Amino acid sequence: MTARKVAIIGDHFMLPAMFERALAALPTPAIETRSLQLDWPDAPMRAGDTNDGDSGVSEYVGAPDEVARFIGDAEILINHLAPVTRAMLAHLPRLKFIVITRGGPVNMDMRALAERAIGVASTPGRNASAVAEFTVGLLLTQTRRISAGHEALRRGQWRGDLYRADSAGDELADLTVGIIGYGRIGNRLARLLQPFDCRLLAADPHIDIDDKAVKQVAQSALLAESDVVVLAARVTAESVGLIGDAQLRRMKKTALLVNVARGPLVDYAALYDALAENRIGGAALDTFAIEPPPAGEPLLQLPNVTLTPHIAGASRRTINIAAECAAEEVRRYLAGESPRNPVTLPS
Repeated sequence: MTARKVAIIGDHFMLPAMFERALAALPTPAIETRSLQLDWPDAPMRAGDTNDGDSGVSEYVGAPDEVARFIGDAEILINHLAPVTRAMLAHLPRLKFIVITRGGPVNMDMRALAERAIGVASTPGRNASAVAEFTVGLLLTQTRRISAGHEALRRGQWRGDLYRADSAGDELADLTVGIIGYGRIGNRLARLLQPFDCRLLAADPHIDIDDKAVKQVAQSALLAESDVVVLAARVTAESVGLIGDAQLRRMKKTALLVNVARGPLVDYAALYDALAENRIGGAALDTFAIEPPPAGEPLLQLPNVTLTPHIAGASRRTINIAAECAAEEVRRYLAGESPRNPVTLPS
């Protein structure tokens, strides 16, 4: 029996060896794998350059021509951040199925793949637990003044004043936490927060929330009532700029904004103004409009902001989940079964 050829393209996070092991454990026909490890996150992603024939893709790592040569005659591709462009597909006549191991297939030209009838599956929820846990950490860091105390001690300053009643932090039990976007991450975050006894609100026009511990409200009401607003929504045409000046002005003067989703959801210039003018209490940001933020980015200089370099989903468990999900999608494809998590063009 001829072995089915699988190309695996990972990096220093999504380690190809993890996917090789998951595939080796499958009770499937013979599989022949080849692996390529790209240099992300040590090397930055590219935004997309139409001069290279890669219009239709963004946020990718690797040169399209080199990636196409590596994929070669593979029938199946497991891919994290490598580009898959229309021009590349002309050199990949045997490619029939792709598993993408990131949140969205922005590094692949989905229209071109659909035209070629190449199936695409994803690994949704692979980092939901990691991001939700990280978000709880950000909430506590901001509400309990952990980052303020940490930064002061690094400068040799003992912030005894943080024990004053007028500067002490709040416990989550006394706060209302609003979650915008109630997919896998938002749902998981709500469950993690329930033992803290905080009041939970959620806004998501695409989901009917069936959880007695979470009150579903309109986004406008969530912004007005929440002490902490957490962004856990996906980036779509309708969600770009979801939080701008008007939305920030609806928030409480003491409220915190937490973004563990994506930078395009927020107008960061408007957020800077709101924070600098003390129109909201603070922010915790894991994602930014430009990554990495340019030198001198004003948000990086504010004292009421906790900052992390887009690492909310960076856990070893995330990699294991992605490898197991990818292997299952490959098994289903080889068995002639439909994907568990198909990716299709948006209508």
